[in-house]
Order: sequence, then structure tokens, then C-alpha cells
Amino acid sequence: MLGGNRDAYRVLMDRHFSSVARVAFRITGNEEDAEEVAQEAFLRAYNKLPSFRQDSAFSTWIVRITMNTAINLVERRNRDLSYRAPRIADEPSAAEGTVRVADGQAGPEGELLGREAASLRETAMAALTPMERAAFTMRHMEEVPMSEIAEALNITVNSAKQAVFRAVSKLRRSLAPVAGGLR
Repeated sequence: MLGGNRDAYRVLMDRHFSSVARVAFRITGNEEDAEEVAQEAFLRAYNKLPSFRQDSAFSTWIVRITMNTAINLVERRNRDLSYRAPRIADEPSAAEGTVRVADGQAGPEGELLGREAASLRETAMAALTPMERAAFTMRHMEEVPMSEIAEALNITVNSAKQAVFRAVSKLRRSLAPVAGGLR
């Protein structure tokens, strides 16, 4: 394909980096991890260029590598209990998993509700299996067709549909109290 041409590969990286990083972020839920996953995915893809059969588009191939890399990182992080412990920071961030030591002053109600809703969404997404999270992310956040999701996850189209369905069902159950029981 590229014959090891680094400049040509750089063009591919520039073209696909934002979508790869977005997929990685949606699976990992963390900007630093997403950046690490994206870089690792492009490095793995570069090293495996000779084995790229061109049966599918490069974008599908790199997203598949990204998803596998992200799922592996999430599973590794889930085994590491110290990684999941909240960190103390000046400003709390649900995305970064940080908390602030209470200072006795209540913030505006809107900010509190927003943080609570974000926390509930993150908790609901974290309750999904890595496969469900990846399938849901690709289908409902990246608008990827089922056939490409199946190919990227190396599963059948039916299995991809089931993973998306399970993810949606779990998210509906988890978020029903927030959504007022909407179906």
C-alpha cells in the first residue's frame, strides 16, 4: 500500500486522527487515555501495514485497531483498583474522575444538577461491557453502519445489533429516573 512511506502515512494519520481520537475517547471516557489509545492505534497500524489486505477501507481498519486498543486499556484499568480511586483537585471533574474537598459553600443549583447528570451518564456508560460501549458509541455517536461495526469488532452483524440493543436497554434502565421514565 504505502511501502513504509512515512509522509504518505502522515497524511493518513492527519485525515483520520480526529475520528480515531473521538472513538477512543467515547470508549475510554478520558482524554489522556484517548490520546494514548489513538497514538498506540496508529503505531500498531503502521507496524502492521504489510498485513493490511485492503478488503476494507483504511478508516474501518484503523477504527477496528483503535477499538481493540481502547477496550484493552479499559479492561486493564478496571483491573487496577488504584486507577479508579478519585483524585482530589481544585475543581471537580467527572470526566477526569476528580473530586474537591467540601468547602462548605454550595454552588449554583444548575451547576450541581449538571454535574449530577453528567455523573449519572458516565456511570451508566461505565456499566456497559467494553463491547457494548464500543458498539453503542459507533452506532449512536459516530453513526457508523452496522456492517462496519460488525467488521470493526470482528463479530457478525447480528451480534453487533445485539450489542447495541443491550447497551441501549441498559442505558434506558439506568437513566430512566433522570429522563422521567421516558421510553
